[in-house]
Amino acid sequence: MHILITGGTGFIGQALVPHLLQAGHRISILSRSRHRDTAQCTFLRSLEELSPDSAPDAVINLAGASLAGKRWTRAYKEELVASRVQGTRALVTYFAESAEPPRVLLSASAIGYYGPRGDDALTEEAAPGSGFSSELCQAWEQEAARAAEAGIRTCLLRLGVVLDRQGGALKEMALPFRFGVASWPGSGHQYLSWIHRQDVVAAMEFLLAEDTLAGPFNLTAPGPVTQREFCHAMRKHFRTLPGMPVPSPVMRLLLGEMAGELLLSGQRVLPAGLRRAGFEYRYPGIDDTLAAIFGTQAGDRLP
Repeated sequence: MHILITGGTGFIGQALVPHLLQAGHRISILSRSRHRDTAQCTFLRSLEELSPDSAPDAVINLAGASLAGKRWTRAYKEELVASRVQGTRALVTYFAESAEPPRVLLSASAIGYYGPRGDDALTEEAAPGSGFSSELCQAWEQEAARAAEAGIRTCLLRLGVVLDRQGGALKEMALPFRFGVASWPGSGHQYLSWIHRQDVVAAMEFLLAEDTLAGPFNLTAPGPVTQREFCHAMRKHFRTLPGMPVPSPVMRLLLGEMAGELLLSGQRVLPAGLRRAGFEYRYPGIDDTLAAIFGTQAGDRLP
């Protein structure tokens, strides 16, 4: 299968591309940076570089600036909208008008779609929420859904917090633990809906292969945890003082609006769609996930 990937050099793409290549697929990556082609992986600077005889069978749209990348200034919000909403619009428009459109589009979204929802169990049938991140995800998905109107099987990937050793959110989340401080944001009772990066890759491969699957899918593990529970699980791998909160006012002062929407509130998101379709997780629980990432031996802990 020939697969075009946008955002293929990012955190998820760095795991996805080698996996798909090993499975025998041919990959094209749309990237603004210059990279050297290989026998099975071609880098493109624009969609116009696709030749008529090499139309992709599938498109995976991962492009977009990170929600947690910077403080949400007006300029960065505009960058988020441009990279996610406008980028997806251009991608879908190109392939909807193509003589040979792809059979399937997997387009990234995020669980921010649901907005702050407390302890509510949220499956794909839950209504969207409010706030900037929710409105951004809704607009992002609306652009991707236009591919379905053009007859392209479309899966919307509502990603939770993706965990792995080589980067992503865990790099920042682990930093205080590495300095001996176990902490959680605010009350710590808000839910963290997470997923191991290997399960993200496996879920994408699963959705590519299952021709009957379309619509939104929560790419989260079946075992969301509270921030306090996450802190307890992390302490098994680091020598730290007892856990303590980072007060909400401090979080808001440091990070502004982003703290309120991404860290001090949470969503308890469940992957009903993937489970119903028969997808099997390699890392369904937070303890096994962190053990795989940091090693099976728990670190020495202070009392």
